[in-house]
Amino acid sequence: MTTTMSETTAPAAGIRGPRTGLPRLLFGPAERPAWVRPSVLALLCLTAVLYLVNLGANGYANDFYAAAVQAGTQDWKAWLFGSLDSSNAITVDKPPASLWVMVLSGRIFGFSSWSMLVPQALEGVASVGLLYAAVRRWSGPAVGLLAGAALAVTPVAVLMFRFNNPDALLVLLMVAAAYCTVRATERARLGWLLGAGTLLGFAFLTKMIQAFLVVPGLALVYLVAAPTGLWRRIWHLLGAGLAIVVAAGWYIALADLWPSSSRPYIGGSTNNSLLQLALGYNGLGRVFGGEGNLGPGGGAHRGGGVPGGGGGDMPGGMGKMAHGMFGGSTGVGRLFGESFGTQISWLLPAALIALVAGLWFTRRSPRTGHTRAALLLWGGWLLVTGLVFSFMQGIIHPYYTVALAPAIAALIGIGGRELWRGRAHLAPRLVLAAMVASTGIWGFVLLDETSDWLPAMRWIVLVLSILVAALLAAGAHQLRRFAAALAVVAVLTAATGTTAYAVETTTMKPNGGIPVAGPEQSMMGGMPGGGNHGVPGGSRHHGGMPGKSTSAAMATLIKATNTTWAAATTGSQGAASIELATGKAVMAIGGFMGTDNSPTLAQFQQYVREGKISYFIADSMFGGGGPGGGGHSGKQGAGMRFGPGSTGPAKEITQWVKQHYTAKTVGGQTVYDLRS
Repeated sequence: MTTTMSETTAPAAGIRGPRTGLPRLLFGPAERPAWVRPSVLALLCLTAVLYLVNLGANGYANDFYAAAVQAGTQDWKAWLFGSLDSSNAITVDKPPASLWVMVLSGRIFGFSSWSMLVPQALEGVASVGLLYAAVRRWSGPAVGLLAGAALAVTPVAVLMFRFNNPDALLVLLMVAAAYCTVRATERARLGWLLGAGTLLGFAFLTKMIQAFLVVPGLALVYLVAAPTGLWRRIWHLLGAGLAIVVAAGWYIALADLWPSSSRPYIGGSTNNSLLQLALGYNGLGRVFGGEGNLGPGGGAHRGGGVPGGGGGDMPGGMGKMAHGMFGGSTGVGRLFGESFGTQISWLLPAALIALVAGLWFTRRSPRTGHTRAALLLWGGWLLVTGLVFSFMQGIIHPYYTVALAPAIAALIGIGGRELWRGRAHLAPRLVLAAMVASTGIWGFVLLDETSDWLPAMRWIVLVLSILVAALLAAGAHQLRRFAAALAVVAVLTAATGTTAYAVETTTMKPNGGIPVAGPEQSMMGGMPGGGNHGVPGGSRHHGGMPGKSTSAAMATLIKATNTTWAAATTGSQGAASIELATGKAVMAIGGFMGTDNSPTLAQFQQYVREGKISYFIADSMFGGGGPGGGGHSGKQGAGMRFGPGSTGPAKEITQWVKQHYTAKTVGGQTVYDLRS
């Protein structure tokens, strides 16, 4: 079959023009059509509205990261290392790059929910703008607008660009790296390729190994399509690899060479090393399991059984709920499953069809052809990241899939446009019809999961998509006046489900560590006992593993202290909740799940002798599920095998405190005064 897709082997026509800087990045050269500038501005403004409206309803979002942001606004060392508390006992279990941005905003405007979350939303707007710019260079402004809009209304993107997890900055840096790769590939420019490597290095400092999943796609497009000799392409790629190492390695060296006695413990690591964290728990452990990283089907999560995993002692419906919180079963269907489907897969079938068809139709194109190069770049991004997400054995949550959104959006725009241009031929027309039909059918399936929410929408999407697909296949595009209307209806129909979910996400109040986009509904079976308000995860919009709320009596007690740490408690979630309520430093014994070796019993005893800790709060983690917490039946985490006490110092410290100090109850929680 002859090539039916258009190809160029040089930069798009009109790539040179009087504009420079940001205007040229967004709008292209001055000779572009007049509609480009207002259209791009409208896209960015509408995206900003979508990501900023009702932002305050999210509160502090994930308390774990919010407490670290607060700590960074109080102490510069806490900012540098990403400490959970301003007295620098332990860091969060991720590198601190995303925290750096939020902390600087808090330093300028004062720490608040808005000063923390607005930078995340603006990172989302910037991601949409950069995706448009990257796609525009090879496929034109209309396709760039379509790709940017598709990213903007992806439900999981709306969720994460309004949240304080590291994923917002991660996506921005990866899209920026893709833009630099496009510029580098056009004329084999080493500088742009080194820029891509530098951005990916900082993406590593945002969420470690996940940043490198896009490297194969970016490297492949340069290796195949850059207009220079093979060995020069290889040397350029090696230089970009060195840029990645330098951009990521400087901070790893800083953290690991810094005397451990004068910096916080590296949360999540087994030996207080950021490099070990990168290679272990947050690296290969995520892909292959182990390192406290077994996912749903395994038997451990940070020191114990994953709820819902094989052997996780979870009562009633909690096993199914937690199984979904940790990604569901591995396999090619994971991205389409109950846990991930409504978050990311609305346009995924169409994107895969566009990728396969596009590579087939451009198989005889010149090596430097830009259409095929674009398919290699975004297709490589999608396939590598998607396959890793589908088969990884370690911890994975539904919101991770935001990393797929730029690639899906780009492939939809590029593939849809090129197939539309080849619609005079039967094969491209049938493929385009298949894209439209598959999107409508799959949208019907996803909308049926919330059949009581806007129940008529799924039928409208299904009927219109099949009708449009049939008209395309039958050649209705030949009616010139009808063709434009047909294209508009096809786009609107494909976007209906994902846009509705995206808009609904802005009306909800996601919180906790595992937020989910879309309309509120029972998630993965909900919690035992009925209702959608059990935690963790009892509702789609209540993330898993929140800390226990801090009572007014407890807040008053903690605020009155003046020691290095106002209190110590097991696990980061409880500590974070108290810190946010009081503004005081609280030591999180054992880190996130109470299993890190920080502090040791001897260190804790020394802190107490030196008068550095005022109180020990025994039952703050998961509402009493931790050691010494009293095991409040029916509370958060009761009966879970994972958590504190299985490994690490938490159990020893709790037992020592109970043996030497007298308990009292403050606001329903057990407290020991360590100053007595």
